Amino acid sequence: MEKNEIEMKKRVEKDEIPHDEEPEKINYRGIKAMPFIIGNETFEKLGAIGTLSNLQVYLTSVFNMRRISATLLLNVFNGTTNIATLVGAYLSAVPGLHPAHCFPGQKCVGPNSAQMAFLIFGFGLMVIGAGGIRPCNMAFGVDQFNPHTESGKKGIDSFFNWYYFTITFAQIVSLTLVVYVQSNVSWSIGLGIPTVFMLMSCFLFFAGTKIYVMVRPEGSPITSLVQVMVVAFKKRKLELPKEPWIDLFNYVPPKSINSRLPYTQQFSFLDKAAVATPNDRVNPDGSPADPWSLCSSQQIEEAKCILRVIPISLTSVLYHIGVQQQYVVFQALQSDRRLPATKFQIPAASYVVFPMLGLSLWVPLYDRLLVPLARRFTGVPTGITVLRRMGAGIFLTVIESLVGGFVEARRRSMAVGPTSSMSAMWLVPQLGLGGLAEGFNAIGQLEFYYKEFPENMKSVAGAFFFCGSAVSSYVYSLLMAVVHRTTGGKWLPQDLNKGRLDYFYYLVAVLCGLNFVYFVVCARWYRYKGSGDGR
Repeated sequence: MEKNEIEMKKRVEKDEIPHDEEPEKINYRGIKAMPFIIGNETFEKLGAIGTLSNLQVYLTSVFNMRRISATLLLNVFNGTTNIATLVGAYLSAVPGLHPAHCFPGQKCVGPNSAQMAFLIFGFGLMVIGAGGIRPCNMAFGVDQFNPHTESGKKGIDSFFNWYYFTITFAQIVSLTLVVYVQSNVSWSIGLGIPTVFMLMSCFLFFAGTKIYVMVRPEGSPITSLVQVMVVAFKKRKLELPKEPWIDLFNYVPPKSINSRLPYTQQFSFLDKAAVATPNDRVNPDGSPADPWSLCSSQQIEEAKCILRVIPISLTSVLYHIGVQQQYVVFQALQSDRRLPATKFQIPAASYVVFPMLGLSLWVPLYDRLLVPLARRFTGVPTGITVLRRMGAGIFLTVIESLVGGFVEARRRSMAVGPTSSMSAMWLVPQLGLGGLAEGFNAIGQLEFYYKEFPENMKSVAGAFFFCGSAVSSYVYSLLMAVVHRTTGGKWLPQDLNKGRLDYFYYLVAVLCGLNFVYFVVCARWYRYKGSGDGR
C-alpha cells in the first residue's frame, strides 16, 4: 500500500481535525438585528405585493387585455420573478404609457407595442430586485443567531414565526388598503405607495449594517456538487470497498460550518468519488491535492442531501398550482361583492386576503396548541415530521380544488345577468383551505429545505422554494393555454358565466391527487440528513 493511502486511512479511522486553528469568535446580536431584517422584509413585501396584488384588474380594466391573456402574462411574470426575482413599481399612470381610458359602451383599444414594452420593462426591474432578496433574506436572518446555544435555537424558531407573520401581514395590508386605493382612488397613487414601501425597505435594511453578522462564504457549494459528479464518473469502473463507511477517504475542513454527516447507502454510485487510488495525493493538512480527482466522504454525503431533496421538491410545482386560484378575482367580479346590509363592495382583488387570514390564524394555533398536543403522542419535537406536514398541505389542495369547483358551479347556476346573485363570500371556504394548505406545506417546505440542505447552502435552500413556485407559474400558464385551446375557449372564456371553470377546478383536483400519491412514495423513500444507515 502506498504511503499516501496509509495516511488517508489513518485520518479516516481517527477522524483527525487540526486543533491549532481556533474558530473565529462571532458576536451574535440575535434579536437586536431583527427589527432591521424583519422591517426590511415587511416593507419589501408591502411594496412587492402591493404592486402585484391588483394587477389582474389593472391589466383587464386599464390595459384592456383579455382575461386569459392577462392571466397567462401574470403566470409568466410570476415564474420569472420567483426564479430570478422583484423590486420597485412602474409609473404606469404617465400619459401615453397605457392605453386610452375605456368608457362603458365604447370599444376598448388594447396596448400598442411601446406601451407593452414599457409594461414588460417594469416587470423586468421587479425581477432583478427579487432575485437578490428573496433567497437570501431568511438565511441572512438565521445567521444572526448562534445555532449552538439554546437561546440561539429558540431565536431561530422565533425568527421563522416572525418571518411568516411578516409575509402574511404585508399581504393583508396590500390586498386591502393598497388595493382599495388602486380600485377606488387612483391607480397612480395606488402604485406609488408600494414604491415608497420599497424605498423604506432599503433605508431600514442599511440602518442595521453595523450590527449584522456576516458569515463568510466557504467556496461554491455548487462546485462541490459538480466535483462529486465528475470524479464519480471518472472512477465509475472502480469497485467500492466492503465497508465504505470506514475505508472511503474523508476530510472535514476545520472551520467548516457544515455538520458531519454519517455514511448512507443511497446514491452509492457517488461513493466511488472517495475511493483513493495510487495516483491520488493529499496535502499536509489532509485535504485532497486535486479536488477534481478525489472527493471526501463528507463532500459526497452533502451532495446526496441535495439529490434526495430534488424528488420531494418536484411536488411543489403542482402544490402551487393547487393554491394559486388566479380565477378567484374574476369570479368575485361576477359575483355579489356587497357586504350584508350595506352598500359597500369589497374590491375583487381583496378576496385573496382570506388565505392570508386563514394562515395568520392557523400558524399560532398550530404552534402553541397542536404541536404540544401532537408531541405527547408522537414524541417528535415538532409534533409531526416536516414531511407529514408537507403531505397534509398537498392533500388539502385536493379538497380546496374540489370545493372551488362546487362553488363555481353554484355561482354560474345563479347567474341571470353578467353578475351572479351568489354572494362572493361563498368563495371564502376554498380560500381558507388554501391558507390552511399553505400553513402546512409552504412553511413546511421552507423548514424542510433549510434543515435538509448543507449549512453552507442556506441561500440555495431558500431559492429552491421560489424555484418551485416559479416552475409552477410556467406549468400553470401552459396548462391554461392547453385547456383553452383544447376546449376552444369554452372552459375559460372572457365571460365566466358562459364557461366551465368548475371543470378546470376538477382537473386541477385530479392533478393534485396524483401529486399527493407521488409525494407519499417519495416521502417513504426519503432519509433525513444525519440519520445515516444505523451504523
